[in-house]
Amino acid sequence: MEKYSSYKDSGVKWLGEIPSHWEMLHLRNFLTIFSEKGYGDYQLLSVTREKGVILRDKDNKEENHNFVPDDLNGYKHVHVGDFVINKMKSWQGSYGVSDYEGIVSPAYFTCRLKGVMPQFFSRAIRSKAYIGFFMQYSKGIRVDQWDLDPNSMKDIPFVLPPRAEQDAIVSYLDTVTSKIDAAIAQQQKMIELLNERKQIIINNAVTKGLDPNVKMKDSGVEWIGEIPEGWEVRSLKTMMSIQRGHDLTAEQFNKGDFPVYGSGGLMGFHDAKTTKAPSIVIGRSGSVGKLQYVEEDFWAHNTTIYLTDNKGNDTKYLYYLLKSIDLSALATQTAVPTLDRKNILSYKVVCCLDYEEQHLITRYLEFSLSKIDSLITSINKKISLLQERKQIIINEVVTGKVKVE
Repeated sequence: MEKYSSYKDSGVKWLGEIPSHWEMLHLRNFLTIFSEKGYGDYQLLSVTREKGVILRDKDNKEENHNFVPDDLNGYKHVHVGDFVINKMKSWQGSYGVSDYEGIVSPAYFTCRLKGVMPQFFSRAIRSKAYIGFFMQYSKGIRVDQWDLDPNSMKDIPFVLPPRAEQDAIVSYLDTVTSKIDAAIAQQQKMIELLNERKQIIINNAVTKGLDPNVKMKDSGVEWIGEIPEGWEVRSLKTMMSIQRGHDLTAEQFNKGDFPVYGSGGLMGFHDAKTTKAPSIVIGRSGSVGKLQYVEEDFWAHNTTIYLTDNKGNDTKYLYYLLKSIDLSALATQTAVPTLDRKNILSYKVVCCLDYEEQHLITRYLEFSLSKIDSLITSINKKISLLQERKQIIINEVVTGKVKVE
């Protein structure tokens, strides 16, 4: 793409040179922080790093982990075209111009925009060229508690092209990024189909076995149907013992030799362990039903349930057996879903009771799923490259490194 005829130093190292006829201003020229309350019956909004301002579904348990009060009159009113900032996560890029009228958490900053085309401002400010400035003006003892200073934020520099060029840039980026987004969506659909294929392979292996010619028998359970002869339908409590994880403060898992696993994954390290490897970790709260196969001695956090005894079974087989169950469906259907180990242990499954056959099933699944995982890894790399390319294009255009017609 062609460049502008002349450039000048922006005076900001991160931004470098900008077109000579563009202005170098600060956010104080465009933003006025305001707070309007008393609109509790309006649509609830949220702000994410990936999408900016989005509609929030209060009834979607997967989407909402934060408490939402019954009375929302203390929430802040947002107009279409307002700039909304999650002040605790602005350093990650959690801010954006709203396409919706609604209300947001009182912990957010709500700002009126002036003197700039909202669509251009949104494209520019959410680019990587500006996220670093929000990090610079966020302070706190710990990263996850950083808070954006609203006065310092106003000093963030912003490159402003003439209005006609703002229009041209928005039009160009809409066209180019929509094509990239379509390509990303196609790749993500492929991953979705591959994950569905993985689940089918697991379900078939743990409910029917590996021998297509094996003699079958009636399970005695209508929704299960026939199962291989020699297999049984049993409650999981006959196959394993599980235990709820243990309390541990954040300060206690900063040092030690043993990893601390929570429902979302590795959280840190501690100087003691709760169980020996290999084991299985199940998300009890937070990432409810998420399964992790752990091959090292570890501490199980209280957001998990973990395997304490495989009762003579192949532990990896039990992992795949649990993978064939929608564990999240066994959680309490409350505002904060929680998985009770009693609900897991009482659940009935098709069980292969022969250890050697269990081990064969495990080896088959590891081989079959590893090939699919390799494909998924390759596709994810393509997605990352597309996302990176998209960001590069946006950054170059909104900072004037290249010219659009």
